[in-house]
Amino acid sequence: MATVKTTSRAPLSKRRILLYIGALFLLILIAVLTYNYAFIKGQLNVGTAYGARVACSCHYIGGRDIEDCRKDFEPGMELIGLTVDEEQKRVTASALLIESATAEFREGWGCVMLTDAQLDAE
Repeated sequence: MATVKTTSRAPLSKRRILLYIGALFLLILIAVLTYNYAFIKGQLNVGTAYGARVACSCHYIGGRDIEDCRKDFEPGMELIGLTVDEEQKRVTASALLIESATAEFREGWGCVMLTDAQLDAE
């Protein structure tokens, strides 16, 4: 009489289940970010330009400290970082190493946005 040898699989541990769920979540997140990259980049472009212009005006025209100027930002702009160049009277706003914008104070003109070509020419 022939017997069939069967192997029983051990149930998945909680740690392995959590690992699979985490990997699946990461894959979904990467897919969503890849699909929406152009939209996200566009929103960051607008946010950094707004942040640079508002912070430049606040700091150089309003005479306020740059950290105090963050109060003028809209909700949701917590990811925007600010850098001040006092020598050239510029404020650069950047977000997630993806996008940045620079505004420069010019006497009689106020704060004007600089293009990438203007920044590269220097």
